[in-house]
Amino acid sequence: MAVPTFARLSRFIGSIFAPATAIFGFSCLLTFIFVLYQPHLGPGAVQRLGWQSWDPISDIAAGAASQSATGGNESEDIAVPSSGAIDGPVDWWNVTAPDETHDYASLPLDVWDPLMPHDTGFSEIEIASCFIDPFAIPYLASDICSPSTTKEQDAQNGKWVKVGPNLNFQGYSFMNVYYRRTRRLDTPLVIDIKILGEHDTPSPFSSAWVKVSKPVSPRGPKRYLWYLKGKTMAEMSNEEKRNIITEIDVTYGDDVAWYGFDHLVPPVADKDSAKKLEAVSLTIRRGVKLPPKAGPLHFSHDGNFKIMQIADLHFSVGEGVCRDTTISPCTASDNLTMTLLARVLDQEKPDLVVFTGDQLNGQGTSWDSRAVLAKFAREVTKRQIPWAAIFGNHDDEDGDSREIQIKYMQGLPYSLVQQGPKDIHGVGNYVLKVYSADSSKTQLLTLYFLDSGAYSNGKWDLFGLFHGTEYDWIHQDQIDWFLEESSRISTIERPFAPDGVKDIGGVWSRQDQVTPQLRLAKPNAMMFFHIPLAEAYSAADKDPITGKPLDVGIHDEESPGNAKHQDGFFHKGLLQAMESEHRGVGSAREVKVVANGHSHVTENCRRIKGIWSCFGGGGSYSGYGRIGFDRRFRIYQISDYGETIHTYKHTESIDMLDWQILSGQGAPGPSKRRSG
Repeated sequence: MAVPTFARLSRFIGSIFAPATAIFGFSCLLTFIFVLYQPHLGPGAVQRLGWQSWDPISDIAAGAASQSATGGNESEDIAVPSSGAIDGPVDWWNVTAPDETHDYASLPLDVWDPLMPHDTGFSEIEIASCFIDPFAIPYLASDICSPSTTKEQDAQNGKWVKVGPNLNFQGYSFMNVYYRRTRRLDTPLVIDIKILGEHDTPSPFSSAWVKVSKPVSPRGPKRYLWYLKGKTMAEMSNEEKRNIITEIDVTYGDDVAWYGFDHLVPPVADKDSAKKLEAVSLTIRRGVKLPPKAGPLHFSHDGNFKIMQIADLHFSVGEGVCRDTTISPCTASDNLTMTLLARVLDQEKPDLVVFTGDQLNGQGTSWDSRAVLAKFAREVTKRQIPWAAIFGNHDDEDGDSREIQIKYMQGLPYSLVQQGPKDIHGVGNYVLKVYSADSSKTQLLTLYFLDSGAYSNGKWDLFGLFHGTEYDWIHQDQIDWFLEESSRISTIERPFAPDGVKDIGGVWSRQDQVTPQLRLAKPNAMMFFHIPLAEAYSAADKDPITGKPLDVGIHDEESPGNAKHQDGFFHKGLLQAMESEHRGVGSAREVKVVANGHSHVTENCRRIKGIWSCFGGGGSYSGYGRIGFDRRFRIYQISDYGETIHTYKHTESIDMLDWQILSGQGAPGPSKRRSG
């Protein structure tokens, strides 16, 4: 018998009703959780009014400031120049500047930031686990994942603050440390923290020790966090106030902690090489420890300034893996690289170090960016050498964004890194100036730093989840920015003579036997960015005397590292920035040298249309290389008060390879004019 049409329709509707209802209900639940459930605490929360706003607070800023410059790190011995009296004339850059002042009382108590110079202590510490990322859905996670609390507890001890890094980053759930921070004078503060086994207790034991209710270990043997409550702020001496614990951080790997922090021993989770899991540690900071700042860049009294370029470190969270080297056995390539780097730094003694990109390896091994950033400049900061850095294509492949990384780099000792303008492509487009040593403080050298990007958003860049298949390039807005910055550089009388013979003894008198012809022009300039231009692979200029190409060093023509697309930076930017707008002084370009990284086995200097294109070569055992190709660093020696630029490479086995004069007396003259 034929089934009536109405019956068939009823059966069809009945068959889809249950799954449709389930899908609809689940969609409503997701909509509520991710869209509708956004509790708003009112304008008071935005203005940070309410809890502890009118509570009495302590004033230990003076005590903290006295300690801020001394730093402190278990594995770094960074000396700070003495500010004591100096016999004889004082150089302008050695004049003691007033300590940087901070309004400690204005710092928010409910925000975790390891760079924030808090002088306030903790009242409680807790561990909490969650099945969702507390950072991804903060409002929901604050209700579900945070330790329990009441308004009275918040008022007395402070709100719960989540330490950012996930203890179980290498696992499948979320586990975070929480603490309460307070300015109250009548609340006992945490003065010590220990990590102990499940059945261990602190020694000597007292009732002031508090054991956190949940294990702090994300895997392996159970370990617990204990904290010791001490006096209230009102009861503490100034020395005790300066020694309270003011911040907690999480570090992956076995290397150094962030500047000013010390590891707690043992780690909360041990390294598991078999499962390729890194150690997880808690680190703490006592008091306020502001990183030492770099002074202004300047030439020596006899007119010299040395730059050391470090290209493509490719450091990882762990120890790193050796690549393309005959060293055997070769383990912990990051540490091996730092040993080489330390030796070269001690021999060269540069005035400035420039990291030209790919400090981080990316490729799934630098997921904890701060762990890598904490160590990549360690040998430089140990020696109190000012340093600058630019980004490469691998730096933000995994881990933090460039905006976040540059903030952390600025928080390291002796850093000169700048974020640059936010309204153009890239992060880290900035200018540094190098001045004369005499009292005139004349700018004698300009250093341009540009972000050449990472990967272009090509057809394979699906919703921003995967990077493109082609390298990025310097864009038109960066070209405009460079030309604008160049136009702001003042001309000086060149060649420069220091202000008074007494400043350099008899050196200048010997050089000044023949008065040179003076001219008004901008000082020489150098430029640093990671990914080379296509012009770096163009035919070299020819020496007008010998007729030979002006090209010294190894150049990998088979694997060019330039981007396939460009906005014409070489012709529209570099060739347009002149030493002077006056035609009578000739057609010399302001930028004499462009320094790149990126291509590890390319390390030559080639002159193209009057501008030298120089590569740093691979400086790390953690990045790819070639068997028999020494790791190396490029040195730029600028002399004659900025007029002369020399360069050479310092390798594993050769202290000075391929010495060249790029600009100044003795440099190759201009080639015959060519079309284009």
